[in-house]
Amino acid sequence: MSESRAQGRIVLVAPELGFTLYRNNVGALRDARGRVVRYGLANETAALNRRIKSGDLIGIRQVLIEPHHVGLTLGQFASVEVKEPGWAYSGRGREPAQLAWIEHVRKLGGFACFADGPEGLTVAHSINKLSNNF
Repeated sequence: MSESRAQGRIVLVAPELGFTLYRNNVGALRDARGRVVRYGLANETAALNRRIKSGDLIGIRQVLIEPHHVGLTLGQFASVEVKEPGWAYSGRGREPAQLAWIEHVRKLGGFACFADGPEGLTVAHSINKLSNNF
């Protein structure tokens, strides 16, 4: 199965876990005047994009309000870096910059993970809930 197919499956399962996810296209192109136009999250410059790469899917995760959240309505920023099924972190290529994004989002209270299919998202979601990080 391809990464693209894994992404489609994740998007289909995400609502069952309280997520709304959207494709985050990241890149650069030249406009009609020849100027470079960069698009996608964390892609303001080529240098920034080499250091940190935002996830393939961006959205919001619903958070169940518990007693310690009284009076709050919470929607947690969510980012998923999709990988082909069977993938394992190697620390090569784009992976360190992708991990830097995941760590950045988590440090700021968001939800972020690598996922190689719906099961990967489900596991990351469950671990996150067990750690009391919403």
